[in-house]
Amino acid sequence: MKENYCLQAALVCLGMLCHSQAFAPERRGHLRPSFHGHHEKGKEGQVLQRSKRGWVWNQFFVIEEYTGPDPVLVGRLHSDIDSGDGNIKYILSGEGAGTIFVIDDKSGNIHATKTLDREERAQYTLMAQAVDRDTNRPLEPPSEFIVKVQDINDNPPEFLHETYHANVPERSNVGTSVIQVTASDADDPTYGNSAKLVYSILEGQPYFSVEAQTGIIRTALP
Repeated sequence: MKENYCLQAALVCLGMLCHSQAFAPERRGHLRPSFHGHHEKGKEGQVLQRSKRGWVWNQFFVIEEYTGPDPVLVGRLHSDIDSGDGNIKYILSGEGAGTIFVIDDKSGNIHATKTLDREERAQYTLMAQAVDRDTNRPLEPPSEFIVKVQDINDNPPEFLHETYHANVPERSNVGTSVIQVTASDADDPTYGNSAKLVYSILEGQPYFSVEAQTGIIRTALP
């Protein structure tokens, strides 16, 4: 004789909620010049160093679905030749430049003006350039960088099937495998716990138990 059980399994999705103020000063990306030099011998064996400017990038991040009243600061471009007199103009081009991402050409601050969704697009490739404000003469070589959209836990997990049906023989031993349920989550699995799934049973206890990590449902009573 077999008894039929219809189990309703539920998910508890453990997510790490990101604060809207996720860009602490030390996390904000900056363009920093690097100095690649080689040594030459001068008079009486004196060692001289010749330096060459260049960009060094930190990857930029922006929180998805930011809903604050002001555009969110993504990062700042800066050149070591910028003395702060306003003679340098920073230019931004590439994916979303001028529409999603805008730049203050004097300070180099980059802001995101629109709400972004990582599930629609995970990153944007942009190009930075520093030019003379009066002549548009390039002062630094163009440099490509990436803005990554940082995930938040905004997608509820979903089962592959709406309802699961299973049969278990009468008087089965405790721990008998009944069925395995599977769910998925569209959040970024590489960022925090946004896409971490934990299975639990809302109805069916104490007769059944579920393995929190695998979704395997077993008998809990003889």
